[in-house]
Amino acid sequence: MNKWLKIGLQVVFVGVIFFLGYALLGSIAKPIFFNEKYEGRYDLVKEKMIKIRDVQIAYQTNYGKYTNNFDTLVEFIRNDSLILIKAEGSVPDSIYTKATSKLEAELRALELGLISRDTIKISVMDSLFSKPYDIDTLRFIPFSSKEKTFQLNASIIKTLSKVDMPVFELKVHNNSYLTGLDEQLIINKNDAARDNEKYPGLIVGSMTEVSVNGNWD
Repeated sequence: MNKWLKIGLQVVFVGVIFFLGYALLGSIAKPIFFNEKYEGRYDLVKEKMIKIRDVQIAYQTNYGKYTNNFDTLVEFIRNDSLILIKAEGSVPDSIYTKATSKLEAELRALELGLISRDTIKISVMDSLFSKPYDIDTLRFIPFSSKEKTFQLNASIIKTLSKVDMPVFELKVHNNSYLTGLDEQLIINKNDAARDNEKYPGLIVGSMTEVSVNGNWD
């Protein structure tokens, strides 16, 4: 075999080996990189949805219903207050032993001035947000374009016992917060969720049953 031909073939073989090795490394590294990014984004989106849920629950406590409008939630946070009961003192055991219920014991202790219950108001912002928070961004989905907002719905449903109950649902599709990651791996994740009859994204609450749980619970 010609010397230069032999050297040429060796160079080609080395090149093929490097190419195959690079391709193999890429096929292994790509899903690892995707999963790391996915988990980080998932956690931040979930954290924000939990915060919105907290605001919805506070709103429902004040007004007896949920809202499907982020402007309403923002104004509630900015301008409204929560009513809290501040308790001072404790009910003596001697009163508990003579009472037929905890409520009766507490009412008796209140009459005797042994305990007190003061109603106080605290702003929604101070109650639900422990640090400065730009509430105007509450509606926006992390890692997406600023035009993309969470889908928020609210309604009243009738339970099996014929009682009207307020419900809400907050949801976001995987595609909205995984923007910029590998498209095929996003498709695979969505398909896996659908195969398991699950929503391909995150949901808090429900429009068909009384629940404030997230689909990660």
